[in-house]
Amino acid sequence: MSEGILGMKRSCYCGEVRAAHVGQELVLMGWTHRRRDHGGVIFVDLRDREGLVQVVFNPEIGGEQFGKAETIRGEYVLAVKGTVRPRPEGTVNENLKTGAVEVLASELRILNTAKTPPFYILDQVDVDENIRLKYRYLDLRRPEMQRTLILRHRVAQIIRTYLSENQFLEIETPMLINSTPEGARDFLVPSRLHPGSFYALPQSPQIYKQILMTSGFDRYFQIARCFRDEDLRADRQPEFTQVDAEMSFVAQEDVMDIIEVMIARVFKQALDVDVPLPMARMTYGEAMERYGADKPDTRFGLELVDLADLVKDSDFKVFTQALANGGRVKGLNAKGCAGYSRKEIDDLTKLAAVYGAKGLAYLTLTADGIKSPIAKFFTEDALNAIVRKMDGQTGDILFFVADTPEVAAAALGHLRLELGRRLELIDESAYNFLWVVDFPLLEYDPEEKRYAAMHHPFTAPKDEDLPLLETDPGKVKAQAYDMVLNGTEIGGGSIRIHSREVQERMFKALGLTEEEAQAKFGYLLEAFEYGAPPHGGIAFGLDRLVMLMAGRDTIRDVIAFPKTQSAACLMSRAPGEVSARQLKELHIKI
Repeated sequence: MSEGILGMKRSCYCGEVRAAHVGQELVLMGWTHRRRDHGGVIFVDLRDREGLVQVVFNPEIGGEQFGKAETIRGEYVLAVKGTVRPRPEGTVNENLKTGAVEVLASELRILNTAKTPPFYILDQVDVDENIRLKYRYLDLRRPEMQRTLILRHRVAQIIRTYLSENQFLEIETPMLINSTPEGARDFLVPSRLHPGSFYALPQSPQIYKQILMTSGFDRYFQIARCFRDEDLRADRQPEFTQVDAEMSFVAQEDVMDIIEVMIARVFKQALDVDVPLPMARMTYGEAMERYGADKPDTRFGLELVDLADLVKDSDFKVFTQALANGGRVKGLNAKGCAGYSRKEIDDLTKLAAVYGAKGLAYLTLTADGIKSPIAKFFTEDALNAIVRKMDGQTGDILFFVADTPEVAAAALGHLRLELGRRLELIDESAYNFLWVVDFPLLEYDPEEKRYAAMHHPFTAPKDEDLPLLETDPGKVKAQAYDMVLNGTEIGGGSIRIHSREVQERMFKALGLTEEEAQAKFGYLLEAFEYGAPPHGGIAFGLDRLVMLMAGRDTIRDVIAFPKTQSAACLMSRAPGEVSARQLKELHIKI
């Protein structure tokens, strides 16, 4: 039997001590959160990942033991033996799980000393993020960071259990794969054994999980590490984790039904939040029309309004020319914002410009009537009709964008979110889930002068739209579905193509030659010829999901060792230089 550390063996975590332990002798180990000397009696808050407990060092325990207690400083690592007792009347801490008890120490071992940390090991510490990332091992000691990573573990555990109960098999796919034409942002790994050749790190296990369906495994999942060499932002990292699932002999609704029950279980078991099922469904077209986004935040209204029928005959050329060129004129009612200053309106105009809008027109509804630089271009009846359609009332300001459908939606969609924040319309405690369906299969890339897959090139078109793939590809809808939570896409999936003939037509629509398709995807195309079942699946961003569940603003806070926005690790100093010998072995010259 183990004798423990210096003759001590831990009984339980510090944060687990309760009134039920009163009278018991326990051994606790952890870090000194705080030390207080009260007239000869020393109090130490001892902390570990489960919380902290108050330890009392009384001079009566003996000179040597008490002398060691006097040397304790912040973040010292301690082992303490002591008896649990109720806290004296009037000293109970209701905000602490262990607040009803304390531990009267009888033995102390200082397992390690510590330098003064560069920041306090406290929640909501006010310190530059770069310092936190440089000393990540200290940052991760903070209780809120530990709670977040424990939540992440719990979420992954619930997902694994649920999928296993539903006949999914956890199967690992390769980390060293071949780069593809869609992989412009691949991380490349040079091969020592094949000079001049490179592996790519996977952006997704997509092809391999489809191969597994062809292999007859029927239901697969993996909590997979993925890599993407792209510019970073709050919800992106060069390496990330996704919950990847695929199943055979299913239609779109089958996948959605299984996955939404999984998410409901995650929220119930991890947060005790009830998610109403079935989740709401909304088409891509409706989402863009009403919210200007394919991942709408439905926690508040402030919906976009189409005004083409009311302005098409006006004298305002900005509107009429946009409509003549196939564009849209859409508006948004900023309730109660008629008092906005010129600067505030200019700031919103700049925001719209970020998303391509050439300007932001407006009507201010005041007690003295409509005030606006564009009012003179409309008849009184036309102005009143616009106000009625937008449910305008005195005190409101109506904003308008006239541009291409894409720009009008993006500009007003982001303006809507900004106004939602400013006007405090968003219920931050709500969890609004939504499936967005019926996406376009393809979107035209004007720079490349070709179509690109809106999701990926293995997504199946709707059966009824298949004849349009060659004649009118922009009108083809996909058997694709995204799960959206509070305006953030947390998962996306589709029914996949399982026929070689259809997959080749898809590659052709994307501008790939037969030779390119065969060189990069020949093994998938060949597999389809050996009896590939109909199949579909989904991938969830685990980092994003946990970020939303934990109420964090960035996925860096839910990843143990994240990179900065320049894709660097400040703690380990990666990426770094390598030796000339290593480069020579890899046949690389810099």
